[in-house]
Amino acid sequence: MRKASRLFEIIQILRLARQPVTAAMIAAQLEVTVRSIYRDIAALQAMRVPIEGGRGIGYILRPGFDLPPLMFSIEETEAIVLSLALLERTGDSELKQAAKRVSAKIAGAVPPPLRQAFDANALHVWGFAAPAIGTIDLALVRRAIRDEEKLDLSYRDEMGHASERLIRPIALIYYSETANIVAWCELRQAIRNFRSDRIEDCQPTGLRFKGEGDRLRQVWVHGWETNAAAGG
Repeated sequence: MRKASRLFEIIQILRLARQPVTAAMIAAQLEVTVRSIYRDIAALQAMRVPIEGGRGIGYILRPGFDLPPLMFSIEETEAIVLSLALLERTGDSELKQAAKRVSAKIAGAVPPPLRQAFDANALHVWGFAAPAIGTIDLALVRRAIRDEEKLDLSYRDEMGHASERLIRPIALIYYSETANIVAWCELRQAIRNFRSDRIEDCQPTGLRFKGEGDRLRQVWVHGWETNAAAGG
């Protein structure tokens, strides 16, 4: 276990304890030496974490101290860094900007040992960022999925045939070159996938399908699993 993760875990152990916890007890739980725990507690105290106690009698975390609302282990922090970097490859401009804001908020909330994962610039996602996906605003699609609002599409299939579709969007799948809107198509009366780069226009309707989103997603997942089991 890395030191930053250990410091976090020590705070958590002391925070949840109802009585003093000895270094030996913490060391056994974290599978490290007692000497490492003594050094870690000294490091935390130097960072002004209000830990009281000493060798042989145990340690407590003084009441009133709490962790920031967002607290992660070093591995969890690195997972977030990479996940945010992957958003650069979606071509969704609103999500890209949101990822930058999330990164800044988390970096400002976590303590210095974890902040290093954001500042070190040691984790990278290889490849070019995707261009903007099609002509439609995917933020509008995501809002429609959340709000369970029907959308009007002007769509061209792979043969170039144009059609007007009234859909109930239930999911959005991002690929490197495009995105697929998964939706119940009222024309076809079935779940259909609509490639964003074939959508010529997309407009909200104000018509709701409240309470149906979860059921339609279950229908979609069941159909996908059935096809996968059949090798289709």
